[in-house]
Amino acid sequence: MKFRFFPLMTLLMGFAIFFTSCIDNQATEEILFQKDLEAIQEYLDANPITSVKAINDEYTGIRIFWQEVSNSGIKIVDGDTARVNYTGKLLTNRVFDTSIESVAKANNIFSENRNYIPLKFRLGNRSLIPGFEYGVAQMEQGDKITIIMPSLYGYGSSAAGDIPANSPLIFELDLIQVIDGPTQ
Repeated sequence: MKFRFFPLMTLLMGFAIFFTSCIDNQATEEILFQKDLEAIQEYLDANPITSVKAINDEYTGIRIFWQEVSNSGIKIVDGDTARVNYTGKLLTNRVFDTSIESVAKANNIFSENRNYIPLKFRLGNRSLIPGFEYGVAQMEQGDKITIIMPSLYGYGSSAAGDIPANSPLIFELDLIQVIDGPTQ
C-alpha cells in the first residue's frame, strides 16, 4: 500500500506544481502595479512634493510634479535630442544615480571615473527606461520636474545595479536643451 500511495502523491504534487506555475503573468503584473501605486501614495503622504503644476496619469500610475515651468514654448518630440540633468532615487529617498557631481558627492555615489554632465539622448529611441522618456516628453525646455513611476515603467522585474527588482522610481529632471531632430 505504501508503494502505491507514493506514486499517487508524486503525481498530485506534479499537477500542483504545474498549475501553480501557470499563474497568469498579467494578473501578477496587475498585483505588482497595485502594490506600486500603494507604495507611491504612501511615499507622497510622508514626503509631500511642492509643485506649481502636477499630472497624475491614472492609466500608467505615473505622477509628475513641476518645480519650475519655463513657458519657453520649446517642446520636445520624438526624434529630437534632449540634454537633461537628472537624479534617480528609490522610494526610500536613496539616490542611485545622478548626472550632477555635487549630488553624487553628497550621496556617497561619486566616481572619479565618471564625467558628470547632462544626459544627452534622442527621444523615442527607447534607449532609456520608459518612465524617464515619458517624463521628458511632458516637459518644455527649462522645466524642472519630479516624476514618480511604478516599476513597470522603470526596470520592472529585473534588478539593475543597486536598484532592486520591482522598484518604483523617482527622478528629478531638468530639461536643459532641446535640439531639433531630423525633419520627417
